[in-house]
Amino acid sequence: MQQARKIYLLILIFWSACISINAQNNISFKVKHTTDFTITGDGNEQEWNSTEWNTITQRSNEELQKANWYITSEELTKKQTQYQTQFKILYSDKGIYCLYKCEDSTISCTLKEDFAALFKEDVVEAFFWPDTSRVIYFEYELSPLNYELPLIIFNDKGNTSGWLPFYYRGQRKTNHAVEINTNKTSAGRFTWTAEFFIPYALITSLKNVPPQKGTQWRANFYRIDYDNGINYSSWQLTQNDFHDYARFGVIEFD
Repeated sequence: MQQARKIYLLILIFWSACISINAQNNISFKVKHTTDFTITGDGNEQEWNSTEWNTITQRSNEELQKANWYITSEELTKKQTQYQTQFKILYSDKGIYCLYKCEDSTISCTLKEDFAALFKEDVVEAFFWPDTSRVIYFEYELSPLNYELPLIIFNDKGNTSGWLPFYYRGQRKTNHAVEINTNKTSAGRFTWTAEFFIPYALITSLKNVPPQKGTQWRANFYRIDYDNGINYSSWQLTQNDFHDYARFGVIEFD
């Protein structure tokens, strides 16, 4: 029994070290503090001027295949439509603000209800993992039609389960809005912006919440677009799928 405990402790130490090494290797940026403001969907609130845009990189099918994603031979032969995606993030005393700006030529969405499988259509996503001592994190999805999917995720070495947040109302409920700019460029492109607010009251059970100045969280930011096949974009490249938490990036609250 004692020998088994030693082996378990060594495995735990090794796993923690791997997470730490990946955190050090991943890009980190600082999240600036803000006063609370109204979500409109267009991202024109003056508070957003205090922080810079971050890039969400569209991943080629060849790149995903090397990262052990399941990519069919048909997808490998398709010419992917290239879109630019950027995001901003701020935090207040009450919660986290996120803003996405997405270049597009077609809105591929039919789902018109909250809590649907939004990832099967055009969507932006944010993953927040505040406490790395437990593999429980928060996933948020928002579609161009302004429907949302908030999830508490438990990830047991790739065996992932998700639940809708308990008592999702009042101060625990998110605020979100989307605006689609229908003015197209000569190339037939337009932009849509997605803006949302995640209150700490919703994710306080994850621990290490609310953040203080200097607090670090692991996080990742994504977009899925369904023009000419499935196009995956991510701030940090992950292995196998979006739930590779060991390769999440680091955000530090300033």
